[in-house]
Amino acid sequence: MGAAAVLLAAGAGSRFRGNVHKLIAPLHGRRLIDHALDAALDANIGPVIVVTGALDATTLGLDDRPAGTITTVHNEQWARGQSGSLLLAAQTASEQGLDAIVVALGDQPAISPAAWRAVAHSTSPLAIADYGGERGHPVRIAAEMFAELPNDGDTGARDLLRHHVHLVEPVPCVGSSADVDTVEELEKWPKQSPTNSP
Repeated sequence: MGAAAVLLAAGAGSRFRGNVHKLIAPLHGRRLIDHALDAALDANIGPVIVVTGALDATTLGLDDRPAGTITTVHNEQWARGQSGSLLLAAQTASEQGLDAIVVALGDQPAISPAAWRAVAHSTSPLAIADYGGERGHPVRIAAEMFAELPNDGDTGARDLLRHHVHLVEPVPCVGSSADVDTVEELEKWPKQSPTNSP
């Protein structure tokens, strides 16, 4: 029982024209993905699952983490879209006996541990972070909804949330689910630590 914190980190980041993949590009002295991963770990809502793809766990620096800290799952079909990564995360959580996944993306450095916890504590089958009227990640998906996850394409959980609006609980959160798509966005990122809310 319980929930897994899931980071989807499988995409190619094709809009990012830097010298390295955006997830390992530096932000405040750390790799971009480290900000998202540290927040998920600090939230302490349950096991942390990272789905890799275009870059493997070693290239993402995930092997540097202490053993047992995270579970990495590699999506061989990552180029087919986000839905496959989401299905792998749900399958992994089911195998671990968990009853929900709480999902965000590896390129979202400003989601706070408090936002992870707030969404994880929802008792609705579906829940989504609400930042002052702007909805975003993390998103909680209960195990009872896993069978309805899309099995192809790049929609992630959007279709599921759209088809079951009556089941979705918006959860007030502090922070932001803004992501980094381009070098320019990374360069303009605020100078303070992106996940400074506990």
